[in-house]
Amino acid sequence: MNFKDQQTGYGAAHFARAASRREFLQHAGVGFGSLALSFMLAAEAEADVAKGQKTLNPMAPKPPMFPTKAKSVIFLFMYGGPSQVDTFDPKPDLTKYHGKTMNVALKNVGEIKTFGGGNNQPLLKSPYNFKKYGKSGIEVSDLFPHLSGCVDDMCFLRSIYGDSNNHAPALFEMNTGTIRQGYPSVGSWVTYGLGSVNQDLPGYVVMTDHRGGPIGGAPNWSSGFMPATYQGTIFRSGGTPILDLSPGAGVTSEEQRTSLDLLAKLNQEHAHNNPGDSDLEARIAAYELAYRMQTHAPEVVDISKESEETKQLYGLDNERTEKFGRKCLLARRLVERGVRFVQIYSGGGHGGDTWDAHGDLTGNHGRHAGDTDKPIAGLIKDLKRRGLLDSTLIVWGGEFGRMPISQGSDGRDHNPGVQTVWMAGGGVKGGTVVGASDEVGYKAAVDPYHIRDLHATILYAMGLNHERLTYLFSGRFMRLTGTAGTVIKSAFS
Repeated sequence: MNFKDQQTGYGAAHFARAASRREFLQHAGVGFGSLALSFMLAAEAEADVAKGQKTLNPMAPKPPMFPTKAKSVIFLFMYGGPSQVDTFDPKPDLTKYHGKTMNVALKNVGEIKTFGGGNNQPLLKSPYNFKKYGKSGIEVSDLFPHLSGCVDDMCFLRSIYGDSNNHAPALFEMNTGTIRQGYPSVGSWVTYGLGSVNQDLPGYVVMTDHRGGPIGGAPNWSSGFMPATYQGTIFRSGGTPILDLSPGAGVTSEEQRTSLDLLAKLNQEHAHNNPGDSDLEARIAAYELAYRMQTHAPEVVDISKESEETKQLYGLDNERTEKFGRKCLLARRLVERGVRFVQIYSGGGHGGDTWDAHGDLTGNHGRHAGDTDKPIAGLIKDLKRRGLLDSTLIVWGGEFGRMPISQGSDGRDHNPGVQTVWMAGGGVKGGTVVGASDEVGYKAAVDPYHIRDLHATILYAMGLNHERLTYLFSGRFMRLTGTAGTVIKSAFS
């Protein structure tokens, strides 16, 4: 039986031919570097479009499945697991029952499972004060003096839960929908479904923390079983934005242009000899795109023309907020130029360099919130004043939440049972709260939503039906949300 992918309409034979051509052309590369070349090799020849033939450019912009406001996503990933009860989910009962065991505060609590042990540790009240902000009166902790002023643009999902209390599988689940590596990430599904408006830049950009990447590394932004063109491209916020993009040492611009012209001639001869073959992935458009990126990528990270007021809005005038602020400003510049999906990590490496507050909660969360609060608020305000917030969906969250009981005397353990994720822009109904955790923030209690529901919601915001967005792999039509997923429609206007 000739199975076809429901999104592209292409059968398995096409993908097999494409893979063999890709392998050949990667060996015949002309010095663009493996990362840029793998991204570009899947681009389709522009001549096909001019001839009215079926285009196979996987990154060509595609219309959404239904009308929508959002055109781009900025995913702010707080790696390590921020504590919901110390950030955006106030729990007065934690103060009331501070020092008591969980079963005093919750009836039928059952067995408490923690990652690091200490299941019978007492409840730990939040060291932070919560106050109401905005017209909506939503409570935010004093960790976020800047973001608290943006609550009327934010929707807080206080009942998101996952399946793992271990960092690596939880990261994979939040990024790819499954606790196992090897599956396409959310950004890959979005670019697969919609392509990218800007054909001179990657459609999916990832910026890791200056202290290192997350546990699990590249599989967190991998394209999995999809073509490599849909994988995230690591972008640096200064200097050379994409490593290995420039031609090798000693290769002049004229020599590079000559190589491209030769490739164009070879591809034209192939097209002439194979008039019905419109899916040759390595036609000259692929190489031309990589060639153009050598000019356009450095321009994106050049913020010299941004006003001083804008730089200050993102915190670039402060050593503490400068690094994350620069990434947020770069994210705005990327979506402004039509890049489809941008992911920024706060926290890198291990331990205290992430939001993983097993001890010294106030020091850990105080440091990471202080690094990110002003830049993220600046991003929301800047997008809004430029008329880009409605077309940009911002998502904030980590791989899981944290326990309401203490770990040691002043820390919290991993908690996949509930976390708070917030969204802004992209048609989201600002100044709202969806769902709720229990009295002390241990489990999702009111309208619980799994991570797959969050993924269905992100796709929905982008005009994609998570049940119809499929990819044929190993004889199955795969989905980001597997065989489940519910759109959280109450989050939208």
